[in-house]
Amino acid sequence: MNPIELILTCFEQVSAIPRGTKNEAGIRAWLQEWAHERRLLTKVDATGNLVIQVPASQGYEDRPTLILQGHLDMVCQKTPDSRHDFTRDPIRLIREGDWLVADKTTLGADNGIAIALMMALVDDDTILHPALELLMTVEEEVGVTGADQIDPALLTGKTLINLDSEEEGVITIGCAGGGGLHITLPVSWEARSPTEATFELRIAGLMGGHSAEDINKHRGNANKLIARVLDYIQGRVPIRLASLKGGTARNAIPREAGALFTCPLDGVAACQEQFAQIQQTILDEHLHTEPGLYLNLTQKNIENLYALSRSETLTAIRLLISLPQGVSAMSAEIPGLIETSSNIGIVELQEIGLLIVSHQRSSLFSRLEEITSRVEAMAWLAGARTERTKLFPPWQPNMSSALLKKCIEIYQAVHGKQPEVSIAHGGVECGVISERCGGLDTISLGPTIQNPHSPDERLFIPSLVATWTFLAALLIA
Repeated sequence: MNPIELILTCFEQVSAIPRGTKNEAGIRAWLQEWAHERRLLTKVDATGNLVIQVPASQGYEDRPTLILQGHLDMVCQKTPDSRHDFTRDPIRLIREGDWLVADKTTLGADNGIAIALMMALVDDDTILHPALELLMTVEEEVGVTGADQIDPALLTGKTLINLDSEEEGVITIGCAGGGGLHITLPVSWEARSPTEATFELRIAGLMGGHSAEDINKHRGNANKLIARVLDYIQGRVPIRLASLKGGTARNAIPREAGALFTCPLDGVAACQEQFAQIQQTILDEHLHTEPGLYLNLTQKNIENLYALSRSETLTAIRLLISLPQGVSAMSAEIPGLIETSSNIGIVELQEIGLLIVSHQRSSLFSRLEEITSRVEAMAWLAGARTERTKLFPPWQPNMSSALLKKCIEIYQAVHGKQPEVSIAHGGVECGVISERCGGLDTISLGPTIQNPHSPDERLFIPSLVATWTFLAALLIA
């Protein structure tokens, strides 16, 4: 079979098994069975990370063991009209010319294509290689939990190639650190008065995307936009929030959000006028960056509705308005590199309070701590509680890496040009795994993937050819 068709066949098999974060048991069990059918040994640690051991090809037994690494989980995002169930349904793949996409959902090439590449290397008997340890981690998308808790006894190799980069021809040698913050603003509830009208506000049609790879592309954040609209309306009309929800993942730029709120009956016309003004302003601002943006305000007749007080509504809206979103700083050392950013990924008004989940990244750990502390301070001033996830330090580049030198030489020999050597703003697991396992020589590479963490995610099929050719040559270099 043509190697690219073999990779795509493997990817289709992987895509048939639900594998959202924290739901990796099914794909792990399937891969264990796949390995056992090929008489390959497998190991699983207490966290759920999987290693498949592949013996060396004949003549390569004396070469050092090489670790190839990817993660089992994927970000689950879908369009509003999709009926896909990520806990049960396979991802439906669609080929559009040179691109592979999914049917109204995230494709999961981040990072299912890494699994497919590893499977294809095993099944293609023309590929020569040293002993391989195929490492597949869990819960990468919610804080690199698998990498952070990996059992070092899983691995014997000292060289690791991560397959989670998303631009062919780029060798990644470092990345930003990151961490999340859960904010809970306490609230109380009061019944809607008969003298109040109810409105539903919807924002949809945004492009969304990866909170690192796309954070500098001027894409709208639905959670921030809906707070802005509500703030503009309440500047003239007293309103009370009854519901608010937007976003589904801390590391994805939210594409849609919705709210219910009440206002006095004599303020209905003013409420509609305020909305019309801010609606046009936002559409004009995003004319060239968010062509699908949609804002709608509809009056509703809902019985037995409960809402926050006017003062609590003001606090909730102003807290959302104040929180940083997007790029906070560019690197002073490396032109074009995003140094620090923040993403307001999830907002939900629950019975006990307003939940806000943010995610911060920085290539400087001190700046990561600073922006996380700044978000905490804003939350505390509003009277909210905060809970941090673990802050992961940046993966620091090693310019004297023997693996990096070899990669540059092999890439130039195979493709006749120099690869780009880069530091990513998005997180990859190399630095965390290396630290846990006593220090590894590691780089990251992969085929071209656009719009990860959104239903517009797509894989450039020709980039698989270049990645495969390079990787095959690298294995025996």
